[in-house]
This record gives sequence, C-alpha cells and structure tokens, in this order.
Amino acid sequence: MQIDPLLRALGDPTRLRIMRLLAHMELAVGELAQVLDQSQPRVSRHLRILTDAGLAERRKEGSWVFVRSAVREDGPPPLGAAAAHLLAVAERDDPAFSARCAEDRRRLSAIRASREATAASYFARHADEWDKLRSLHSPDEPVEAALVEALGRASLGRLLDIGTGTGRIAELLAPKSSHVTALDKSPEMLRVARARLQSLPAGDLDLVRGDFTDLPFADAAFDTVVFHQVLHYAQEPAVVLAEAARVASPDGRIAIVDFAAHDREELRERHAHARLGFSDERMAMLLDDAGFAPQSPVALPGAPLTVKIWIGRKQGTSAVRQAENDEGKRARA
Repeated sequence: MQIDPLLRALGDPTRLRIMRLLAHMELAVGELAQVLDQSQPRVSRHLRILTDAGLAERRKEGSWVFVRSAVREDGPPPLGAAAAHLLAVAERDDPAFSARCAEDRRRLSAIRASREATAASYFARHADEWDKLRSLHSPDEPVEAALVEALGRASLGRLLDIGTGTGRIAELLAPKSSHVTALDKSPEMLRVARARLQSLPAGDLDLVRGDFTDLPFADAAFDTVVFHQVLHYAQEPAVVLAEAARVASPDGRIAIVDFAAHDREELRERHAHARLGFSDERMAMLLDDAGFAPQSPVALPGAPLTVKIWIGRKQGTSAVRQAENDEGKRARA
C-alpha cells in the first residue's frame, strides 16, 4: 500500500461515504448505488479507485459484485489501519460527515429491510411445501446421511438448528442430542416444525422465533450449531457466523450444509437466495474469521448443483488439549 494513491482515493466525499458503509458490512454494488443515489457505473468507478488503492476488495458472485473493506483499525497493513482509524475519527468528530454517514446507514437499513421482507414473504407462501422445494435442488437422503456421518458418533450435546424450516434436521439429529433448540424467523415454518417434532419430550425441545443475525441466546449456550441450506439466505454471512460462534461453547462445533459456488441466477429471483453458494476457499475464510477451525469439506455432486458439508470446531481448544496431553506424557515419563 502506498500513500499517494491512498490519499487520492480518499479525496472524494462519495468514496469516504463508501468506506464508512463498508466498515460495517460487505455490500453489493447495487446496494451501494441505491444508498448513494448514484448510477451503478458511477459507483463502480469509485470502487475501482478504492480497490486500486488497496482500501476495498471486490468479489464477483454470478452477475452480482460484492465489496468489502480491505482495511480495519486493528489490522494490517499499518497504513491501511491508519486510514481506517482516520475515517472512524472523522465520523465521530466531524458533525456534517457524521450526519451524512448516519443518513446513509438509515437508507441502507430500509433497503435491506425490503429485501428481508421479500424473503419472509417467500417463506410464508411456501412453508407447507418447503420439503418439496428442497428436493428440486438435491436429494435429501444422501445429504442427511452424509451430515450424520460427518458429525460422528459422539453426542451432539446441546443442539441449535438455525433456520429449522420444517424441522427435518432437528428431527434427524435429536437422537444424538441432549437438547434441541430449533430456531426460525418465520412463524409459519415454526408451526410446521412444531407439528413434525411433537413426538419429542417437551423438556428436550425449544422452538424459538428469531433472526440468525441476532440470536436470542446467551454466550456458549450450545455444543453444536447447524445451518442446513440456510446460509445462502444471509446478506452478510460473516455476521451470521460470528453470532453462531458467540453462542457455541468453547469446544463447540458448527456444521454448514449448503451449495457449492454456482451460477444459477434464477435462485435469486425465484427462491430469494442472497448468495449463489460458497467456494471452499470462501467458506474456510468465513469459518476462520468467526473463530472456527475448518475441517475438510464433504462434497455431494448433483445436477446441476453440488451440496457441500463444512464442519468447524472452535479454534484453540484442540491445541490446548494436545498441549495438556503432551505435558501429561512428559510428566509420566
């Protein structure tokens, strides 16, 4: 990173606004254009300047382009960290800039609320046929069998099934769990799940309405957290996985079942998918950033979509145990 292009990149009010928006979340170029009330070509030109200066990163996903900040106050490189700190201080201490940033975030909230309402409407319309819609993507049985195998024979402990839908995965994993919490944002889905799971003892099951970006649970409340065909609905997967990490126990695991990266654009429009699957590299980065050590993924090829299973464990725990074991062996020797 060089000072000259960095300062030139920051020498425009629109680009300053973009950087403050990106400091909070990854955004699609179209979302930025709506917030800024500018054309997408114009916003793209601003983004090109920011990426050339090393301040932002672009990632193409199908026909959409997502952008995120490449700098943060507590991260490398030092020049980038200094730029991020300067922008944060400017928003705090410059009243005019602060007001502009606050208005941008309000507009962004309205845009995202509209998208979430569209997705919620979709879920409400299709609650009773959700299992049938899943079968259009990939057969359920081999995916479910692979998930059970990937999680192993040990007890799952306190299980959180995020985006439980019809409750099928909660039902599948309940025999290996000490307690099951099934969470969904849609009351229609929870009604369907309640019907499916009514045979479970009442004390072993909680059905909770909530959002995966703001889980209504205490820290370290669960031993296993599962996302089954849910994460591709997240506008900001990193935020969702950070919440999952917060509620996972120190030795907790996460299991994500979702599509490998693909280009089926119709899933955005017809099925409200915010993400066209995930590459292994992207998922490994997301898990690592959230504090999980990723294991080797499991692939279940299909036509046209491939389903992947990614498992992660809270980082640091295994290393600590290994060190303790090594120390014990040395002491016994």
